[in-house]
Amino acid sequence: MGEPPVVHVEGGAGVQIGSGNQQTNHYYAATGPRWPVRVGAVPMVADCYQERAVGDGLADPTTTVITGMGGVGKTQIAARHVRASWTDPAVDLAVWVTAVDRDAIVAGYAQAAQAIGQATRDDDPAAAAQALVNWLATTDRRWVVVLDDVQDPGHVHGLWPPGGGRTIVTTRRRDAALRRTDRRIVEVDPYTAAESTAYLRSKVARPDLLDGAAELVAELGGLPLALAQAAAFVQDVEITCAEYVRQFRAGRDVAPDALPDEHRHTVDRTWALSVERADELAPAGVARPLLELLSFLDPNGIPTAVVTTSVTLAYLGVRANRPVSAEDALRAVQVLRRLSLADTDQAQPHLGLRVHALVQRATRAAMERGPLIANFSAQALLDSWPEIERDHVLGQALRANAAELMRHAFSALWSDGGHAVLHRYGRSMGEAGLAGSARDYFERMSAVAARVLGADHPTTLTLRGELGTWRGYSGDVAGAVAELERLLADRVRLAGPEDETTLTTRHNLAYWRGEAGDLAGALAELDRQREVERRVLGEDDPRTLTTRYTRALWRGRAEGAASVVAEFERLLADWVRVRGADDPGTLTVWHELASCRGKAGDPAGAVVEFGRLVADQERVHGREHPHTLAARHELADWRGEAGDVAGAAAEFERLVADEVRLRGPDHPSTLDARSGLLRHRARLGNLPAVAEGLEQLLADRTRVLGPDHPRTLTTRGSLATVRGGCGDVARAVAETEQLLHDRIRVLGPNHPDTRATQEHLAFWRARS
Repeated sequence: MGEPPVVHVEGGAGVQIGSGNQQTNHYYAATGPRWPVRVGAVPMVADCYQERAVGDGLADPTTTVITGMGGVGKTQIAARHVRASWTDPAVDLAVWVTAVDRDAIVAGYAQAAQAIGQATRDDDPAAAAQALVNWLATTDRRWVVVLDDVQDPGHVHGLWPPGGGRTIVTTRRRDAALRRTDRRIVEVDPYTAAESTAYLRSKVARPDLLDGAAELVAELGGLPLALAQAAAFVQDVEITCAEYVRQFRAGRDVAPDALPDEHRHTVDRTWALSVERADELAPAGVARPLLELLSFLDPNGIPTAVVTTSVTLAYLGVRANRPVSAEDALRAVQVLRRLSLADTDQAQPHLGLRVHALVQRATRAAMERGPLIANFSAQALLDSWPEIERDHVLGQALRANAAELMRHAFSALWSDGGHAVLHRYGRSMGEAGLAGSARDYFERMSAVAARVLGADHPTTLTLRGELGTWRGYSGDVAGAVAELERLLADRVRLAGPEDETTLTTRHNLAYWRGEAGDLAGALAELDRQREVERRVLGEDDPRTLTTRYTRALWRGRAEGAASVVAEFERLLADWVRVRGADDPGTLTVWHELASCRGKAGDPAGAVVEFGRLVADQERVHGREHPHTLAARHELADWRGEAGDVAGAAAEFERLVADEVRLRGPDHPSTLDARSGLLRHRARLGNLPAVAEGLEQLLADRTRVLGPDHPRTLTTRGSLATVRGGCGDVARAVAETEQLLHDRIRVLGPNHPDTRATQEHLAFWRARS
């Protein structure tokens, strides 16, 4: 059956309630390779892009290394010629990796390996990256891989894509290690005088302003990025190129002599002139501080919503010494765009704002209070992060921006007890289906917090709570119990047994004990918890009500659904009285009550209840909310149980399509919907086709969740059952025997799923 959405109650790491492996923002699972596969984001092609002879031959199936100074347009050349691959269905795999260091390359490769079924989410990223390289070397599919902005050839050691496909690398390095007979080296120089002049003429509409163009071209050395900013400045201020050169030379002493590359000086100076002009334009005094905030975020795309958060407007207002509205901030974006300090893409609001990495670097270098500004940037990113990530593209963009922020300002984010964006980034990974990655991230952050803040700091304890939660969702239920037991002991030692954070941890521990199969232990813990909460918090506190919910949930598992229908009815009445009929907790309790009524022998009544619940979820949360989708899953399931199997299958088909569209093919609820669809198709007949579908589902769950995840084990059991139904009883026996062995190893001999597998094995042995 589909499972109820999970309610989190504030406090500590959040109270865990609900059933199965779901949480408030259900995490993701995959449906396998659906060719063609695209990984990464290709940058937009610049305005007035100049075709360059060095781009010839990039379409050849070979390895091309594009080298040149910073800002000469290497990335633009690669993007211009690779975009065709992104829209060519004959190219099966296209990967764009921003290769700033080895970790970034490994992460990009691992993502690609997962997308094509060569690795799982829980695999070591380095092993997953190597799996991609191995696949590229042996596949007959067409592929293209771009490694953009390689900082050090050593970062790609062992990770060079093999022959057989198309590889493009951009780098400022010219090391001998890059030069091999099987690689085509393309040296990108600045624009020629003719290319520079043609660019200026395309950007500057008034011919009279081009007076001194040749002098300007010579002064800027044909650097495309600097020319873009200069042209925008000339056009905006309506001065001649000759006057721009005069101002440029007047400020020459601003840039330091020790520069990381040959053109840093030019970029710094053109940046300074452009920023000065931008700050003069209406809304005056806003463009510079906005650019400073954006300089810590992802140069490949910043969500436009970051610009209009309340913290952004407050910061801009302080710097401008007057109130700044959202309209002012958006006008400042257009000012930055006019002067080529930023670019916008209205077609992709999630990646709608881009600031070149060199401009960001120059901006950060000129800051006087970098750590303070980085924290404002972090808060602006956090404030633009929706509570529910309904769009997986937005989620990816937000995580990319948080990762870039941590790369540039990691220490600053720990300056005041750890910024909340550090927590949100990890939870977003888990909610997006990267439960294993979230577990690993919180393990690292817990260690950092213990070192920086101390083992007993509240932030350290909260991160440990997150670690326990994501260990559970990654399939390591025993690890979740062990982690939360240690955390509970520390909470009691530091805050006492009745502190709210202690109660939160105790509740979560009880939840995961239930998931581990220790229903009696979970119920005993929840009974003690409820007595303390009644005394400390009161009967009507949401946390007390949540404990009643979780207790009823596990009692229903232990004693049968019929035994808790009345308990859920009383709880629903109390939740409506305390929180109202439209409270998320009220709808969650209603969800479980409807399910219990169906399990107690009234599937037709469950259909009616879930029909009403879906309507209310849509009214309160919207049709695309995870809770609405979960209720639709249950409605389809109970429709089948009530006898309308064909209608249930049709509803699951629609649900799968919506899950893929809204949360992507990598969301576990997408896999859950596919499982429901296959279950009802099995009841309609054609078991061989169902077996084939379950094989693919098993491969996907193994790849994404790992071989020992409870959902993966459940799919193995379903597949063995269908094989037996197809007449292959011997194989059903063999697969169920192996499943029983693995369930004992993973879950223990007394887990309900283990006992159910023992019963299935006895059945198939009898049939054999």
